[in-house]
Amino acid sequence: MIHRTTGLVAAACLAGALTFLSPQVTEAAGDWLINPAPFHAVIETNAANGDIKLENGLVKRTFRLSPDAATVAFDNVMTGESLLRSVRPEAEVEVDGKKFAVGGLVGQPIQNYLTPGWLNQMGANPAAFHFTSMEVGPTRPRFAWQKRKEWMSGDLPWPPPGMALTLRFAAPGDVGAVTVAVHYELYDGLPVMAKWLTVRNDSAKPIMLNSLKVEQLSIVEADGSEENPRVSYRALDAFSDYSFGGNMSPVADAPAIHWRTDPTYTTQVNYNLKTPCLLECSPSIGPEQDIKPGTTFESFRVFELVHDSTDRERRGLAMRRAYRALAPWTQENPIFMHVRSAKPEGVKLAVDQCAAVGFEMVIMTFGSGINMENESPGYLEQVKSLADYARNKGVTLGGYSLLASRSIDEKDDAINPKTGKPGGMRFGDSPCLGSVWGENYFRKLRQFYEQTGCGVLENDGSYPGDLCASTNHPGHSGLADSQWKQWKIISDFYQWCRARGIYLNVPDWYFLAGSSKTGMGYRETDWSLPREQQEVIERQNVYDGTWEKTPSMGWMFVPLTQYHGGGAAATIEPLKDHLEHYETRLANLFGGGVQACYRGPRLYDTDETKAVVKRWVDFYKAHRAILDSDIIHLRRADGRDWDGWLHVNSNLPERGLAMFYNPLSEPIERKIRLPLYYTGLTNRAALRHEDGSIEEVQLERDYSAEVSVKIPAHGRTWLVVSVPDKPH
Repeated sequence: MIHRTTGLVAAACLAGALTFLSPQVTEAAGDWLINPAPFHAVIETNAANGDIKLENGLVKRTFRLSPDAATVAFDNVMTGESLLRSVRPEAEVEVDGKKFAVGGLVGQPIQNYLTPGWLNQMGANPAAFHFTSMEVGPTRPRFAWQKRKEWMSGDLPWPPPGMALTLRFAAPGDVGAVTVAVHYELYDGLPVMAKWLTVRNDSAKPIMLNSLKVEQLSIVEADGSEENPRVSYRALDAFSDYSFGGNMSPVADAPAIHWRTDPTYTTQVNYNLKTPCLLECSPSIGPEQDIKPGTTFESFRVFELVHDSTDRERRGLAMRRAYRALAPWTQENPIFMHVRSAKPEGVKLAVDQCAAVGFEMVIMTFGSGINMENESPGYLEQVKSLADYARNKGVTLGGYSLLASRSIDEKDDAINPKTGKPGGMRFGDSPCLGSVWGENYFRKLRQFYEQTGCGVLENDGSYPGDLCASTNHPGHSGLADSQWKQWKIISDFYQWCRARGIYLNVPDWYFLAGSSKTGMGYRETDWSLPREQQEVIERQNVYDGTWEKTPSMGWMFVPLTQYHGGGAAATIEPLKDHLEHYETRLANLFGGGVQACYRGPRLYDTDETKAVVKRWVDFYKAHRAILDSDIIHLRRADGRDWDGWLHVNSNLPERGLAMFYNPLSEPIERKIRLPLYYTGLTNRAALRHEDGSIEEVQLERDYSAEVSVKIPAHGRTWLVVSVPDKPH
């Protein structure tokens, strides 16, 4: 008999064979990237062998609960492959200087693969934390999210629906009343599993959590003979909300994700035992956290994405789909301007122009004079009046604040552990977030937003992971806890913003902690090049930046006035004198579904300029849902021939929208093959061209269709893909 529930179930449920499912259950079939609906998370327990399975038709993780709890299978259901080659502890904690495994089984004869028959011969580690009970239930939100639906297409659920499993472990006798709970979540329609730990101290005295490993998986090697295997061959990607580093890539900003060699795997092909096939997820230092009696520590979260392909586009689509679900605020995509002056007359001019053409946000940018650390009541009242003025016009106002990459003073700056002095941080000099200055900084920012009603923060140089060796800062004790404490400070602040609907532009990979957007990826000095070169480079940046980011996750930059030099040849102002170039920039970006920082004192200078800006804003808003959808990469810009991309979404009336650009000085006509698989169309497609003409095309066996496209000189064109009116 199968039981369905979403409530909490105690370990006593193991008395029979039970299945716990998320509320809606349908038969699983098809491609999850086209139709994720059939793939619902399920938790099955079976008393016959003591196993419990967490699966959704895409991935399956199996736990043996006796003689101790351990992951004994991790399967890629999409390909039928096993990801796991040996049993490891479910976690590891170091308490008061002593390391303990959490669960796990010992006695596996070799590490190459794992058979069910071996499991019955394996035993518990007597020195480990031991399994005591379990709970199941629905997924729960990591933190609050106040949605800004006017800035996003669709209404993504929060939390992502699915099922949660908690395994509880008690400490060995000499440790005291300390428990570790290992938490897992599996999501509907996604081959993604989350994992994190909580450590509870119910003893009579404080304990010190020196270090921890949230995850340790012995993964089947992607390329057994290589010490530097191609990562695109790995069937599993791991990422975490413990993410920082001052970059715009999930790979660069992953300090908790470690692919290590496995010295116990002595039968591997690599003679030097250097194959990186052991996934460990842990801080590089710390957390070194004091857990007082009656309190609980919570770790960062790890997310494990299982791939079914080595194809770059498909792997990128999987990553983008994961972020849409795990950080849905990243799909808020407001159209915004960077105004160069925070003076009331400059801000009001920008707000008026934004409202007139349909922009939705004004950011008082760097160099504008905005100062969120100014606590003067008069200043805060002035900013509030500007925010009220903007809100009445349908525009959200906010501003820029620099955090890292500046020096405060010797007592508040981060102390380099190598020199014992400030300096030598990720960006040179940087303040410590745990210093007195850091505490005041975040207090001032909270006060600024509470009292002004502003709705966007551009936090430049977010916390990049700097260590601090100071022992005099109130926010941390010393070096070992400095990274953890500073990450908690910035993450808690971003989540505070997210709960209040404050939009976050942050040039770091803080999406899972609440940030909305980072740089798409560009070099600022490129915007001092001649205008015609900027046009091609801009499309290269969008093309390159959307392999792992959705269009809404990355901003671009359009300096309307001179920026980093370049003189008249690089400058768009006066806008009316360079209207063709200005329109190209608008078409590049709105056609990509990518918002840019339009930096200057104004968006238009004549009615003709205004009309051009409004035309592309209207184009974006008319097709917002499909333009915010994922990009299929067609041809990268190279200045030699056409370039373009295709937006796809199988759940919209507009299944696709293709943009084609021509960098050449003469018009061109090209036959272009459109890969329409991810539109969900299987037989025929209707193509509506920019001029309004409609043609129906038969899809080839690879779901592609050839289309003839005419693109004007230094221009662009587009077409919309939809379901034909009449079935064939």
